[in-house]
Amino acid sequence: MQIDFHSSEGSSLGIEMELEIVDVDTRELHSGASEILADAGSRYPGGVHPKAKHELLESTIEIITGICSTAAEARADLESTLAELEPYLERRDLAFICSGTHPFSDWAKQQISPNPRYERLVEEMQWLARRLQIFGIHVHVGVRSAEKAIAIANALTAYIPHFLALSASSPYWMGQDTGLASSRSKVFEALPTAGLPYQLAGWSEFEDFMHTLVSAKAISSIREVWWDIRPHPDFGTIEFRICDGIPTMSEVAAVAAISQSLVEWLDTLDDRGYTLPVPRSWVVRENKWRATRHGIDAEVITDESGSLACITDAIGELVEELTPTAHRLGCEAEARHALAMVKNGPSYLRQRDVVASGGTLVDVVDSLVEELRTDRPRVVETVDPTETHRPRG
Repeated sequence: MQIDFHSSEGSSLGIEMELEIVDVDTRELHSGASEILADAGSRYPGGVHPKAKHELLESTIEIITGICSTAAEARADLESTLAELEPYLERRDLAFICSGTHPFSDWAKQQISPNPRYERLVEEMQWLARRLQIFGIHVHVGVRSAEKAIAIANALTAYIPHFLALSASSPYWMGQDTGLASSRSKVFEALPTAGLPYQLAGWSEFEDFMHTLVSAKAISSIREVWWDIRPHPDFGTIEFRICDGIPTMSEVAAVAAISQSLVEWLDTLDDRGYTLPVPRSWVVRENKWRATRHGIDAEVITDESGSLACITDAIGELVEELTPTAHRLGCEAEARHALAMVKNGPSYLRQRDVVASGGTLVDVVDSLVEELRTDRPRVVETVDPTETHRPRG
């Protein structure tokens, strides 16, 4: 099975952002995507908005960027689409939030978007697909060849816990605190072709694997392989799919900048003749679980002897390592904002702080609405912002 990889020149950048539609009175998810997209698309050729589209659930709208050069450009692209859509929500008493899960809405009450692809998915996966009331941020970074895409994707598995810890925003599921920083990641992993990627020897092995899956009718196309990190042949990118929904644009831009800088840094090492390191699969799996459970309080395994490091320290070291690359790419400020995300606490901590301060899950939704609207994360009063690591408790 030949799969053409449409190479990208340089570390181009694209972002996909899944937004939840909520009712401003009940704060429940609201199935309004078709109506909103029809209105928003009416001024475009064919009645289709070029940068806003359906997702699996009618309570979701995904906004996408064009091909961008910098994190700032991608952020501005997203903000432009968001500003264009907001009047269509306001007139219906609706609002957007962006988080890995909605804190209390019931997945069983959600409508599936009217799309044959989604109907086939639900027919095949049944309960596993119907409960995909989850929302994420996907970042695409361009690479120059298929072989580079595989080598870099293999190396990137070492950084899955970094991205998950920074973005974790799904502590609640159907009104209950799951005890996890990211319940979204566990819900999504239930799909047979989702979760951690396979570490492959090269592009020909990727082609062979996809051929096997298609021949065995495990998938109908490679679009149905939803790995946390995957090569995207049509776009000529590596796609980061590990992140939960991220509530503010500054945080989205930070994750995008780290993604772009990390791919560029690994690509440069490859050009210099270095063999990119590939962590053992059991270490990758265990570290993802630790970030899923503990977020930025996780301790991750750093070698095959079982040595441990605080994920906050690992994130700090990564940001410092990537700073020269980020400066060259024009995204140093955005990349270094990841340090502020660690200090101030990712969304899962902010959501729990609302409840710890006497609020309800309705108040959590209100906080998420406000964070996206103002681009100001809630201050977690119970956390000392001078600490870089908090003991588990």
